[in-house]
Amino acid sequence: MVQSSILGFPRMGVNRDLKKATEAYWAGKLSQQDLLAEGKRLRLAHWKIQKDAGVDIIPSNDFSFYDHVLDHIQLFGATPPRYTKHNLDPIDEFFAMGRGHQKPQMDQKPAVDVPSLEMVKWFDSNYHYVKPTLQDGQKFKLNSNPKPVVEFLEAKEAGIVTRPVLVGPVSFLTLGKADRDQKVDPIDLLEELLPVYVELLSKLKEAGAESVQIDEPVLVFDLPPRVKNAFKPAYEKLGNLGDKAPKLVFATYFGDIIHNIDVLQSLHNLYALHIDAVRNPEQLETVIGAIGPKQCLSVGVVDGRNIWKTDFKKAIEKIELATHKLGKERVLVASSSSLLHTPHTLESEKKLDSEVKDWFSFAVEKAKELAIIAKAVTDGPASVRDELEANAKSIQARATSKLTNDPKVKDRQAKITDEMFNRKSPFPTRISQQHSNLNLPMFPTTTIGSFPQTKEIRIQRNKLTKGEISAEEYEKFIEKEIQDVIKIQEELGLDVYVHGEPERNDMVQYFGERLTGYVFTTHGWVQSYGSRCVRPPIIVGDISRPEPMTVKESKYAASISNKPMKGMLTGPITCLRWSFPRDDIHQSEQAQQLALALRDEVVDLESAGIFVIQVDEPALREGLPLRSGLERENYLSWAVKSFRLSVSGVKDSTQIHSHFCYSEFQDFFSAIAALDADVLSIENSKSDAKLLKVFVDEAYPRHIGPGVYDIHSPRVPGEQEIKDRIQEMLQYLTPDQLWIDPDCGLKTRQWKETKASLTNMVNAAKFYRQQYAKAH
Repeated sequence: MVQSSILGFPRMGVNRDLKKATEAYWAGKLSQQDLLAEGKRLRLAHWKIQKDAGVDIIPSNDFSFYDHVLDHIQLFGATPPRYTKHNLDPIDEFFAMGRGHQKPQMDQKPAVDVPSLEMVKWFDSNYHYVKPTLQDGQKFKLNSNPKPVVEFLEAKEAGIVTRPVLVGPVSFLTLGKADRDQKVDPIDLLEELLPVYVELLSKLKEAGAESVQIDEPVLVFDLPPRVKNAFKPAYEKLGNLGDKAPKLVFATYFGDIIHNIDVLQSLHNLYALHIDAVRNPEQLETVIGAIGPKQCLSVGVVDGRNIWKTDFKKAIEKIELATHKLGKERVLVASSSSLLHTPHTLESEKKLDSEVKDWFSFAVEKAKELAIIAKAVTDGPASVRDELEANAKSIQARATSKLTNDPKVKDRQAKITDEMFNRKSPFPTRISQQHSNLNLPMFPTTTIGSFPQTKEIRIQRNKLTKGEISAEEYEKFIEKEIQDVIKIQEELGLDVYVHGEPERNDMVQYFGERLTGYVFTTHGWVQSYGSRCVRPPIIVGDISRPEPMTVKESKYAASISNKPMKGMLTGPITCLRWSFPRDDIHQSEQAQQLALALRDEVVDLESAGIFVIQVDEPALREGLPLRSGLERENYLSWAVKSFRLSVSGVKDSTQIHSHFCYSEFQDFFSAIAALDADVLSIENSKSDAKLLKVFVDEAYPRHIGPGVYDIHSPRVPGEQEIKDRIQEMLQYLTPDQLWIDPDCGLKTRQWKETKASLTNMVNAAKFYRQQYAKAH
């Protein structure tokens, strides 16, 4: 019998229930007891969904109130001392690491002021994890009430035997870093960490766990020898526990493991290996030949990263390739990765066009797909004939639909010339004209784009959607919001203004709604980080821009401003990466279509008197193939060309900005330089300023705005703290290069903390402005 399994399930609930509960707890409107009860309710509901779908192996410990890696930091006693010293309640300490914690002194209790730990992208997804932050001489100790055991027993009590999911020791350490002023190489801590895994596995065995999934996704990377060599001692120790531990399923995903195939020899003592056969199906035969003689293989054939209906014919072919060589008892049908990256259920979508809706599958539907595929292979196609025939009909209907192809878009792509990828003049000529045109001071201050989206903004947008107010009434409301934002920026003393984006629901969805080729869900929410959820648009066809998308609001803002106004756009790669893309044409073709649409918008903004235009590409690094080589080189080539195509239609005197989320710039610095943006703003506040050294080493000539404070936390940074950050930056960047800005957009923040933080930021910039004016 071929069994079906899921590597992880979305946490938020059908109506973003977890988001609502955690945010209510943070706001003091929900008790800790009620928060924990809501978490338990969601876990039980999700286990039942998977059981009812017919899934054989259901995960536990995939739930988290914030992030699963953060769970492991607390589970292993690896909370940095700056958090433990405050003796916070465990759940508050947990949230403090995720989002910071700031409380004034009260009732003789000392004040608490700690920033969050660094948060970075989970491989090449749009999910963010909290980075383990380790100390010299780090010790690990298993939590006295281990979460994986508690949740396994919770499911067991409900009559559901689950497979607990753990982040593996090599990945946990490799994805971590040394704390500031610490020198430890995390992988050196493996020997210290392994006894904690042994103890945890023993407790799970005692609780009745038959198997445990250990995620080691770093095996898809190009690994340094010290990390690669760590798998052997780690899994010799864990794999040789025998009856003292559950059977171990070693899981990889998001790429192939062929380049690390020799590692599999040290894993033969494990029960099973999981591979991602959606992202890299070509690895299947090689891996089949490399696993142990009795080892099982979990084959990920249902996509955990996209929303397209699984092609049953192709999926069954992959599984049968494995069963023919290994036998049915040694093969598991699985999701390619956790379903965390997909929306909850298609059943919630009442407004989607029926033709398009038939092409999609969300997490609940994917669970059912897995059960059908497993039954088809176990009992034969006749056992699920109706399901297979309906699936084939859906796949064929999408392939032949007229919704996917626009000859006019294809024709315009065919007419692109080399000149369209280049600005008119090199940077020195451009910046000279921009200085004359914009007249900005040294250390110019700006924000990344969005300002707080208040409850009133959401109410008015909802009223417009429901037809309770007219478009004219909504437009007047938005104009008033823009007026207020401009006035606040004047009072703060910023140098380059933004209009605040009150009319925008999401930085990708807003544009997708104004482009052809996109469709939208009403409940297709996916967790990005913590309680933050996004509703990715879905690209179903060729893309074009019927009319201007942002010009009206930016032009109005400029008309009531006394400082330069910055137009705000989302770049082609980010629009692509933060959507669910088509899987029937290459992503480079989709990016080029987006670039042409944005090029028209950039030119129209300039014509409307907007001479600073920011085209954000926070997802550029995220899209980078996980391994070096030809695939990565090709990606960077078409990604850079797409950006340049979108911005190169303007005059030299118009200043092009771009924004990036935190990235290891050394991995793709040549591409950053090749974008030829006049100003880069980068998320940087939680990283060591030494990361900016790459800009020095590469003699980067253009302007840079490293973020001076973290916007993912409600914490307000002090003025001196920001001054210290600027001083650090000036060790690596020249004063003429440096812009002062927050890490990212301020949409998710409250006005009180936003004003306080920006006041301190502007004052810090003015301080250095005065210092350098005196010196010169």
